[in-house]
Amino acid sequence: MRKFKLPKEHQKTIIQKSLVASCIGILFSACSIAPISAPTVYYPERDFKSVKHNNTNLKGTMKPYTINGKTYYPTVVEVGETADGIASWYGPGFHGKKTSNGETYDQHAYTAAHKTLPMNTIVKVTNLKNQRQTTVRINDRGPFVAGRIIDLSNVAARDIDMIQSGTAPVRLEVIGFGTSANSGSVHTNSNLGSNGEIADSGHIFQGGNFMVQIGAFRNKSGADLIASRYKNYQSYTSTIQTSAKDGLHRVFLKGFRSEQEARDFVDSGSFPGAFIVRE
Repeated sequence: MRKFKLPKEHQKTIIQKSLVASCIGILFSACSIAPISAPTVYYPERDFKSVKHNNTNLKGTMKPYTINGKTYYPTVVEVGETADGIASWYGPGFHGKKTSNGETYDQHAYTAAHKTLPMNTIVKVTNLKNQRQTTVRINDRGPFVAGRIIDLSNVAARDIDMIQSGTAPVRLEVIGFGTSANSGSVHTNSNLGSNGEIADSGHIFQGGNFMVQIGAFRNKSGADLIASRYKNYQSYTSTIQTSAKDGLHRVFLKGFRSEQEARDFVDSGSFPGAFIVRE
């Protein structure tokens, strides 16, 4: 726990009474001592630094918090921002326990812990040793180990081949923003319906170059059906993109004039589980 450095005239009194501060900014009213200065912001090396922490109306998961004497300020980031660092992973010991945003941790879901990224941020993770990639949704805080930038779930760590090594140098890229636990499976094959039903409940939005995914299908016929159903949805149009990497046929809505318009669409709840992704 971090100890406060007090003015000399108070040091003797404090030492005698063995008073040690337990939180940053606590007022020692019994000793008539004024509050100390604000704590130093802590950033992991080369991590995201676009900080915004003066808003008193921030929701709980965006408020500053202190762990082991260090205060972390959740960041405000934009799609396309990147950061480099060392990734680690966590699995069986945490499986089934609550994450920082109240979800139940599932080591088989594509999620991760980050100290400062907003909850539900969608991040592409590239292993800089082998160039293998995975995509995860932030739903927890950590890792609180020096030099670590992100803690991946077991399945995500397997994707980039770092289970045995335990850690790996990675590059993180913000590619979107989710709104529910469902968005954590945006790229997994395990959630695909065998009969071509909608496999991903995450929806991706595109304004300029931001889209909304409203379905992902193993069978092209399923994608064609949904694309036809939402061919002209409000002022947006549907399109299908087929990935050479996983063979999925993804249906998107496009026509958003800005990222903010896409965010507003997500917030409207028209498609629960929606998140914004750059094309």
